[in-house]
Amino acid sequence: MQDNNVRELNDRIDTAHGLYREQKDKSNGKLSAWDRVNLLIDSGTFVETNQLVEHRCNHFGMDTRRTEGDGVITGYGKVNGRTVCVYAQDFTVLGGSISEMNAQKISDIQKKALKMQVPIIGLIDSSGARIQEGIQSLSGHGHIFFNNVQASGIIPQISAIMGSCAGGASYSPALTDFIVMVNKTGTMFITGPKVVKGAIGEEITMEGLGGAGIHARKSGIADVVVQNDYECIKSVKNLLEYLPDNYLCIPAIDQKYSFHKKTLDTIPEEFPDSKRRAFDVRKILVPLFDEDSVYEIKPEFATNIVTMFAKLEGRPVGIVANQSLTLAGCIDIDAADKASRFIRICDSFNLPIITFVDVPGFLPGSEQEHKGIIRHGAKMLFAYSEATVPKLTVILRKAYGGAYLAMCSKELGADMVYAWPDAEIAVMGAESAVDVLFRKAAEEEKAARLEEYKTQFLNPNIAVHMGYVDEIIDPLQTRTKLASTLRCMCSAAVREKKAHGNIPL
Repeated sequence: MQDNNVRELNDRIDTAHGLYREQKDKSNGKLSAWDRVNLLIDSGTFVETNQLVEHRCNHFGMDTRRTEGDGVITGYGKVNGRTVCVYAQDFTVLGGSISEMNAQKISDIQKKALKMQVPIIGLIDSSGARIQEGIQSLSGHGHIFFNNVQASGIIPQISAIMGSCAGGASYSPALTDFIVMVNKTGTMFITGPKVVKGAIGEEITMEGLGGAGIHARKSGIADVVVQNDYECIKSVKNLLEYLPDNYLCIPAIDQKYSFHKKTLDTIPEEFPDSKRRAFDVRKILVPLFDEDSVYEIKPEFATNIVTMFAKLEGRPVGIVANQSLTLAGCIDIDAADKASRFIRICDSFNLPIITFVDVPGFLPGSEQEHKGIIRHGAKMLFAYSEATVPKLTVILRKAYGGAYLAMCSKELGADMVYAWPDAEIAVMGAESAVDVLFRKAAEEEKAARLEEYKTQFLNPNIAVHMGYVDEIIDPLQTRTKLASTLRCMCSAAVREKKAHGNIPL
């Protein structure tokens, strides 16, 4: 009798799995929920949880629309040999809508991830709250949000938006550490186009309202945009390579890294002779780190600052750098938000932070002041000062005013500060300073004062003698200096530390 029950149970599980596999959305190339899980998880390692859970709503004909699993797959398994927890929403089952029981499954796997101290990955494809359930569905959402916050800064949380993410459900990915979106098929918004039109009369498409491009460039919600489901899963796997299992572990060091010294030869070619000329800081950064190890975060948002992961002698690190191609590298509100959240994520998960400075200041003007550049800029000061991971700073060119401090100066806890030979550390540029100090002087005197100011401040010599800079280095020695410093500073284990969450910014 027991064997019959077991066989019947397994048959029901196989039937439920079969429904998931057969009901693929082929109209736009999306994979099924099960295909996504199988693509992510190492073969033969997945353990499904709460397999046969069904909703218990009887309103609006729902008593005849029950599916085992209730539209979400939950479980744990290995990704490249590492244990992770995962949930995958199935849009073919009631639009992947989140019900009381569906949410209970997600909440349960979130708690398992916290108990196991391993990353959790959400493969999102949901129309939002299940309207037929009312407050029960909303309550389910609340439990998910609460668990997101409890896990914040404790274990890595990654959301892959592979279809719709509508209504209140979109707050859950926003509470996680990273969001990867699939272009054209992934959408996120609080209120959909129909509700928007009914409420305010605005006509807009789903893509125009909350597509991947919008969230990559304008809102800054998307960290990475990919072109299809396969690239999405690959990107999630790549991201995991830079992250530890939890806040008490260090990220794994790749012992098989490759680096070719000849790549450094491109740096002098890309670094301009004129200090007024903009350059792409990425072309300076990429040659400094291991081959094919750069993973940029939010590359299309707040492009005046660059945030990326990379590996240095196989060791994952976080990088923050000013980008002179946009706004001359000035820090504005969006750049401050982007950088400060990235810094806190690095600190949460024990990634050393390397800051490359070429900043003329905070972006001036009434618009920035009225929107709160003071409080947004203060987030960078807070994030760097709070961070306890090794912090290294390299001043490439300009380091002016309060923005010099905000880019991890010694005063904000930088462990080592290096400067390239042409670095300029001052309150402001020479011309501006002379105009302020000697505005009534004759032109000849202004010219003399300009040269005096340049001699005094527009080089790193004074700073290094006063201890604000540790060493002036040849640009071609930058990788060697950073690597040797991190070898000394990074221990094999993490000292006891206090966790902090990564609040959305």
